Amino acid sequence: MSFKSLCVVVLGLVSYGSLLAADGRVHVIPEPVSVTEKPGSFNLRQGAVLAVEGDSAAAVVSWMAGQVRDQTGITLREEKGNKGAIVVVVGGSYRGRGAEGYNLSVRSSGIRIEAGGAAGAWYGMQTLMQLLPAGLGGSVSVPCVEIVDSPRFAWRGLMLDVSRHFFTKQEVMHYIDEMVRYKYNVLHLHLSDDQGWRIEIKSLPQLTQHGAWRASRTGRWGEYLPTLGDEAATYGGYYTQDDMREIIRYARERYVSILPEIDVPAHSLALISSYPGLSCTQLPYPVNPGARPPVREDNALCIGNDSVFLVLDKIFTELAALFPSEYIHVGGDEAYKGFWADCPKCQKRMADEHLKNVDELQSYFVKRMEKMLTSKGKKLIGWDEILEGGLAPSATVMSWRGMSGGVTAARMGHSVVMTPWDYCYIDLYQGEPTAEPPTYGMCRLKDSYTYDPVPDSIDERLILGGQGNLWSESVPNYRQAQYMTWPRGLALAEVYWSPKSKRNWDDFIGRMEAEFPRMDAANIKYARSAYNVIFSPKRGADRDMVVGMSTEVSGLEIYYSFDCTNPDRFYPKYDGTPVKFPLGSTQLNVVTYRNGHPIGQQINVKKDELMKRLDQGRHVY
Repeated sequence: MSFKSLCVVVLGLVSYGSLLAADGRVHVIPEPVSVTEKPGSFNLRQGAVLAVEGDSAAAVVSWMAGQVRDQTGITLREEKGNKGAIVVVVGGSYRGRGAEGYNLSVRSSGIRIEAGGAAGAWYGMQTLMQLLPAGLGGSVSVPCVEIVDSPRFAWRGLMLDVSRHFFTKQEVMHYIDEMVRYKYNVLHLHLSDDQGWRIEIKSLPQLTQHGAWRASRTGRWGEYLPTLGDEAATYGGYYTQDDMREIIRYARERYVSILPEIDVPAHSLALISSYPGLSCTQLPYPVNPGARPPVREDNALCIGNDSVFLVLDKIFTELAALFPSEYIHVGGDEAYKGFWADCPKCQKRMADEHLKNVDELQSYFVKRMEKMLTSKGKKLIGWDEILEGGLAPSATVMSWRGMSGGVTAARMGHSVVMTPWDYCYIDLYQGEPTAEPPTYGMCRLKDSYTYDPVPDSIDERLILGGQGNLWSESVPNYRQAQYMTWPRGLALAEVYWSPKSKRNWDDFIGRMEAEFPRMDAANIKYARSAYNVIFSPKRGADRDMVVGMSTEVSGLEIYYSFDCTNPDRFYPKYDGTPVKFPLGSTQLNVVTYRNGHPIGQQINVKKDELMKRLDQGRHVY
C-alpha cells in the first residue's frame, strides 16, 4: 500500500487514530493472551530510531520500517543496538512461550518488543501495527499498554483454490500480505482439480501446455456450457517453478509456509485430460470449464494402472524439491468409485493386494502415496476421506466434513487440522443469500467465530490447528476473494491464535470495526454482511407464515415495509415480534440502522422465497 493511496481516506483515519489514542482502548485481532492497558501514550515522530538487537530480526525490522512509513507517513531510522524509540530484542532476557511468542511494551518513553525468535518479533510487530493510527506525518500517538502473547495453535492457515479460477503470482502475494496482518502462518494452495492444473512439472509438459487451460466462461458456476466441439481453451494460467520459488520466498520472509495440494485420485480431470491413459476408461476429455459434471464423473485415476504411479512419482519428486513445507497435500476427497468397480485393471489390483472393496482400494492408493512422499522426505496430509478403508500409518487428516473425521483420526493417534465446512468454508454465503453473490450453503461470521477446533475428550496436542478454505468455483476474481475472506478471516484468526477463554463476540465486533478503516485505506474489499437482517420464517398460530428478524451484530434497529418502497428510520421498526405479510403483499423490504444512521444493506425478499425456505425446513438462513 502506497502513501499516496492513503490520502483518499486519511482525514477519517486521522480522527479515528486520535480517538483510539485518547480513550486508551487497544483494538487487536487476534486478541492477545494478556493485555494490560496503561494511562498515557507514546508519541512517535519523524526520524525516530528503530533499533534491533539480534541479527535474526534485521529483515523483520526493515519490513516494519516500510509498513510504518506506508501507514503513517513516518520515516524511521534503522540502527543496531538496544536504544531507540522502538526497540526490538530477539533472545536476551525474553521469558515468554515458544518461538512465536512475544512481549510488547508501549510506555511514554518508547516501545519495546521482546521475543525468543524472529517469528515472535514478527508477530509482535503485527500487533504494534494495529496500535498505530494512520496519519500524514509529524507524530502519532500510541496508547500505552503491556501485551504478553503467544499462539494457541501452531497451524493457522487459509486455503486459496487457484484451480477453479486462476490467481496470478502478484495476487497470491497480496493475499499473503493480507493474511499475515492477523498472524496466519500457512497458505494452502489447491493447485490441481478438474478445472485446471496450476504448477509447472518439467518432466510432464502437457500438464501446463494443455491442463492449465480451458474454454472461457462467465456467469454462474455449474450453469456454464460444456466445451463446444473444438472450442479454443483460452482461460487459465499456471505458475512456473521460478514463479513458485518467488512466492515461497516471499511467504517465508513473512513467516508463512506454502502447503501444495495435488488432488488425487479424484478431482483429476485436468491431469487426465493431459494424459488420457491415466483413467479407467482412457477416454479423451477437455478440461472442464465449470459445467455441471455428470453423475458418473470420469475424473479419478486408475489405481490398477502402474503408469499412474510413475506419473505421480514424477510430479511429487519435483514438488518435494520445490516446496520446503514438511507436508504435501494429496487431496483424497470425493472419489466416485464406480469406474474402479468396473475396471479390469482395478479389479486385478484388488485381487493381487487382497482388498475387499473399492474403499480399501482407495486406502491402498493413499498408503502408496504416503510411502512415495516419505521416500522424498515429506509427510502426507489429506482430506478426511483418506480414513475410508483404513488410514495410512503416519498420515495427517484435514477434517472438512464436519469434525467427526478429525475426532476419529485423533482417537487413532493421528495429527489433525480442523477445517469443518460449516464453520471454515469461507466460500459459503455469509449473509442473506438474496443480497450476496451466488454460492451455496451458509457460514456466517458468528459461525466462524464461535466454533472451537478441539472437540470434547480429544487431546488438544493432536489438533495442530485449523484453517479457512476459500474454494473458488464462485470466486472468479481477486476482489471477490477478498470479500469472501474478510472479515470471516478475522474471526478464524482469533479462533486459531487466541486462548479460548478470551473469546468474546461483542468485543470482537468492536475490534473488527476498528480494522475496517485500515482495510479501507489498503483498498481491501470486505463484507459487511453481519449488519444485514437474518430472516426466520415459521408457522404462526393460524398456520400462516410469520417472519422473525434478527442481526448478528447486536444493538441494531430493523425497519421494514411490505409495500415495495424503501424503508428508512421513519418506517415501522421491528420490535421482536414476528411479522405477517398483509393480504396481497408479496415482498418484504428491510434495512438496519445504528444510532440513527443506516449500517446494513437494504434487502428485498420475496414472500415465495421465504415460503420455500419454510417448506424446506430452513427456518434461519
